[in-house]
Amino acid sequence: MKTAVVILNWNTRDFLGKFLPPLLDSMPEGAEVIVADSASDDGSRELLASRFPQVRTILLDQNYGFTGGYNRAFEAVCAMEGGEEMEYFVLINSDIEVSKGWLEPLVSWMDTHKDCAACAPKLHSYFKKDSFEYAGAAGGHLDRFGYPFCRGRVMKKVEKDCGQYDSPSDVFWATGACLMVRRSAYSGIGGLDARFFAHMEEIDLCWRLQLEGWRICVVPESLVWHVGGGTLPNDSPWKLKLNFRNNLLMLQNNLALTYSLEEIRELTPDKAASKAIRRAASTIRFRMLLDGMSALVYLLTGKKACFKAVWEAHREFRAMGRKPQEEQVREYASTHRTIAIPALYPGWIVSESLLRGDGIFEHLRKRI
Repeated sequence: MKTAVVILNWNTRDFLGKFLPPLLDSMPEGAEVIVADSASDDGSRELLASRFPQVRTILLDQNYGFTGGYNRAFEAVCAMEGGEEMEYFVLINSDIEVSKGWLEPLVSWMDTHKDCAACAPKLHSYFKKDSFEYAGAAGGHLDRFGYPFCRGRVMKKVEKDCGQYDSPSDVFWATGACLMVRRSAYSGIGGLDARFFAHMEEIDLCWRLQLEGWRICVVPESLVWHVGGGTLPNDSPWKLKLNFRNNLLMLQNNLALTYSLEEIRELTPDKAASKAIRRAASTIRFRMLLDGMSALVYLLTGKKACFKAVWEAHREFRAMGRKPQEEQVREYASTHRTIAIPALYPGWIVSESLLRGDGIFEHLRKRI
């Protein structure tokens, strides 16, 4: 088993019944579909046993979220018969419809680009087949304040796919809805950050991989369609809380280390670490201020549950956060000074999107 294609399922029985058959049919030699179930109680396990007895399953004792679930699934796959041969680990949502031959271009890309830790296909909407989908489109980027956006999706604006992103490209992050990760890279950084539970975790993963010198790529020859909102509806206050909280956790995980790679060019390791930590703290404080403005808008427009979600996100971040230590940042900068600095988009995507309207896509194609 060179490639393990792993669905992490939690109460999505209908999606398994609909999308698992074509996924199984698409498997080339050396690839295997495995389902890890997070203690579903909707009949998912019974469906797998009765309709798909040929599919190997990992039965988790509870729902550990996307992060904890996939980390446990990764360990279980490595321990399976044939798992010692696995080179690539594919995280794929149960609400993904695959195209014919979608997997081969990803494997080929990873085989020939040994410096690439993770890659993803183009992500289209299941409901608008020729348009990009919100959760990843043609690969993602991140602005200076931690706001994610994609080639083909900015804020709530989504482009039709007219071939404008049909060349393979390096990106800042790739969608967790369908993500191929090199086994050695995933294990090398300790997998997903389990604190996240769900949402923003793939951006954090891709950022941490880049901080170890790896590339993240999109391979547009591969295409899949995503339903979206299969586990949590898009208007869920809990989903909103996770996004706001995890965004701050992600910044705290990675900003100081990223800034240290800039500062070490001009300063001693001690001064570079100290300045990087101050810069990161300042950016996070400003981002929390912007979050507060969003919360106020929710309150003034009668969305009290959303206002409360942002408040709880900040409270949990303060409780869960791990401030970077100067010794850690100094050591990192000293030993990683030659790697490429992860490229945050220098503007603020929110204001640029509001000012430029639909012209934002052409503007970004010229800048990124």
